[in-house]
Amino acid sequence: MIALDTNVLVRFLVEDDKAQSARAAKLVARAVSGDEPLFVPDVAMCETVWVLLAAYRVPRAEVGVILGRLLMAAHLRFQDVDRLSRALEAFIAGKGDFADYVIREQARSAGCEKVATFDRVLLKETGFAAP
Repeated sequence: MIALDTNVLVRFLVEDDKAQSARAAKLVARAVSGDEPLFVPDVAMCETVWVLLAAYRVPRAEVGVILGRLLMAAHLRFQDVDRLSRALEAFIAGKGDFADYVIREQARSAGCEKVATFDRVLLKETGFAAP
């Protein structure tokens, strides 16, 4: 199995660099045709969201749709797809960054009750608390 770095995932999604996008698409096509899944680390998902929002100005709702499709893709594997799905649901419904919700879900999986944060937006949500 091969893991995807953020830049390969972004090139595949936005197709902004003809040569790199073609190479990323070819890698994905090989994974699909060869029934050989690709691994997407949680950090790559978080960075991809940030890049789509900040660099490409993709609307938050559209980023949510893109992430949902990635999580359902048969040829992609994740460390914990259920945890990322919960983070995605929170991202769609909330105002925090996707990475914040991934942190909360990872913390919950580790047995933590809350995530200490100074982020005022997150302090209004379940699972976050001021230090």
